Amino acid sequence: MTDLIAQEYDISTDPARLDPARIHHWLSTDAYWALGRSRATQDEAIAASLNFGVYERSSGTQVGYARVVTDQVTFAWLCDVYIEPAARGHGLGVRLAEAVRDHLALAGVRRILLATSDAHGVYGKVGFLPLEEPGHWMALIRS
Repeated sequence: MTDLIAQEYDISTDPARLDPARIHHWLSTDAYWALGRSRATQDEAIAASLNFGVYERSSGTQVGYARVVTDQVTFAWLCDVYIEPAARGHGLGVRLAEAVRDHLALAGVRRILLATSDAHGVYGKVGFLPLEEPGHWMALIRS
């Protein structure tokens, strides 16, 4: 973690610190993968997930978010990673992904997956790689 990030931001899994209205606004209006997502759907997703918030230390304002769908033993899917535009460019996205990786490693989770169209460089800095054998993976997607 860079000194600036360590001095100015906290990352927490405390669900009481989350700002669900802010998270919903970010994702439903600015995240290509969640545009138009309803508040009810977002609230249900938060309730059923391991959540990470990034907070300005001075004000306590939430400036970032990541959600992990996991059994916290063998498998995790990292999703809904978002840093608000005004806080970008300081390495917070990388630091948030590191925090998720490290938290899950302590639990022994060996496989963490994610999907991204535009942030391969961010996740690559944390150790994520393209699937070696993508042909082994399948998906059931309902419209």
